[in-house]
Amino acid sequence: MRTFVTKLIDLTQKNAEQITAQWAKDVKTNLRTYSYHNAPDDKIILQAKDFYTNFHEMFFHEAPFEKAEEFFEKYAEGVPLHEAVYALILMRRHIWLYAEFQSIFTMETEHRKAIESLSRTILMFDYIVYVIAREYWRLLKDNTPGKSSHS
Repeated sequence: MRTFVTKLIDLTQKNAEQITAQWAKDVKTNLRTYSYHNAPDDKIILQAKDFYTNFHEMFFHEAPFEKAEEFFEKYAEGVPLHEAVYALILMRRHIWLYAEFQSIFTMETEHRKAIESLSRTILMFDYIVYVIAREYWRLLKDNTPGKSSHS
């Protein structure tokens, strides 16, 4: 599986700017990511490019959850949770759209390996979604009026 995953990861890293540009255009116009519509381009581009550029490190790290925390704890500041999650869905989707556009998985055995790498990619995004949801919870608790010091 590793050679096929590496193929996808390498494609993502080498084309991080193109994939980022496609994702940024998508979140700036998608009805489900309204908060991104007027966001500064440099801010949203940096989010995706940083992820796509470092995807290899996160994907193959022995502690991928900790890497997800490192990259995504500050990801969605000021964005409603449902929009941040949808932007992540689009981020994941753009990896596969780009790979499909490049036709990197063409032979039958490569399709099986592609499915294996897709499973790992989904796991990474599941970790990321958890980290972001946890951070929203923490921010809500910290900003709740009358909270006790034991919360």
